Amino acid sequence: MSEALRPKPPLYTKWIFAFTLILLYLPIGMMMVNSFLNNEGFTLEWYEAIFQDNELIESLLRSLIVSFSAGAVASVIGTLGAIALLRSQSILKEYLEFFSTVSLILPELVFALSLLSWFFILKLDLSLFTVIIAHVTFTISFVMLTVGARLSSLDISIEDAARDLGANDLIVLWKVILPLLKPAIVTGFILSFLISFDDFLITFYTNGLGSDTLPIKLYSAMKVGLSPKLSALSTLMFLFTLILTVIFFRTQNVKELIGQKKN
Repeated sequence: MSEALRPKPPLYTKWIFAFTLILLYLPIGMMMVNSFLNNEGFTLEWYEAIFQDNELIESLLRSLIVSFSAGAVASVIGTLGAIALLRSQSILKEYLEFFSTVSLILPELVFALSLLSWFFILKLDLSLFTVIIAHVTFTISFVMLTVGARLSSLDISIEDAARDLGANDLIVLWKVILPLLKPAIVTGFILSFLISFDDFLITFYTNGLGSDTLPIKLYSAMKVGLSPKLSALSTLMFLFTLILTVIFFRTQNVKELIGQKKN
């Protein structure tokens, strides 16, 4: 049946959908408007106050360090893990696939407490390093899912042809498999970065003194009281996440960032 011949949805479903969107995004809109207002009207003083606050800037830098490090490490480990699982002939393959993605369904609080206990057993002092390790553990699964989906769609005869021409396993991986997986790896990295940047609960349990990331700093400031300065900070975080989300979907669907069309 063509799209033109499909029956139109009932009018009330459109109204319910529109009302739901308004409920979801109205608080964000009010927060953004509040970030540009003071007693005299329109102002940018709250945004200027953010960049003059050294503690906020330092927490932002820590968030970027953690997110970039976790995304990069998770992309490497997740990509190699996805290749190992999909090309494996082990009878334990199904169990390994399950355990590699179990962090997606595990309650975040349980995951955070288990990591905290593990760091205590290993006698690791809580710091930015333990936060990065924690973020790597739960972002690997997202990379494995995206890379695994791409890898399962590849024609394995391409790898066989490369081996027939004399390429060893390392050359096949570097020259054939990884270039074909590049869109999925980029997607997995951006997804890992976004999830790590916004994470609060696991970071709250695994960070040490003086290593607060931006979500932790924002939560601590909100306990004292809401202010237009926090609205300005939240607006910047929202816009930053929105831009990365747009890049994420463009990378996944159009694949213009890595120039796959040209290839």
